[in-house]
Amino acid sequence: MGCDGGTIPKRHELVKGPRKVEKVDKNAELVARWYYCTLSQEKLCRPIVACDLGRLYNKDAVIEFLLDKSADKTPVEAASHIKSIKNVTELNLTDNPAWSGDKETIQGGKYDDIQSARFICPVVGLEMNGRHRFCFLRNCGCVFSERALREVKAEVCHK
Repeated sequence: MGCDGGTIPKRHELVKGPRKVEKVDKNAELVARWYYCTLSQEKLCRPIVACDLGRLYNKDAVIEFLLDKSADKTPVEAASHIKSIKNVTELNLTDNPAWSGDKETIQGGKYDDIQSARFICPVVGLEMNGRHRFCFLRNCGCVFSERALREVKAEVCHK
């Protein structure tokens, strides 16, 4: 019947092999980059700033990071290149009319649709969800899709 003491376990039953490396879902990683602050890991809320590397931050999280230079705090690798507030650019983002994330009441069991993005490109209408490349202009902070910048070849801001 088994488990009566008369069974002899084999080697493969006793020795565990190397653990399989967990693969990160690419979709989830892209969503995290476009929905959460790189520094504080909180949801992005206005004002939103971006660094030269293209990472998105909440402006208050960057200010807190720059002000808190205590010795006991470990340096954050995600923002180690930001030395002053001049290293980031405040973004002028266009809201997506199809997004209804903050408009609904937040109750337990609510489903957040991560397929619909909060912001869109004002020229082409592409959603900022990580599937398309976006660029921002450092002088004004306007955000456009790379496709829109290729189509409209102008040296000034589209707005």
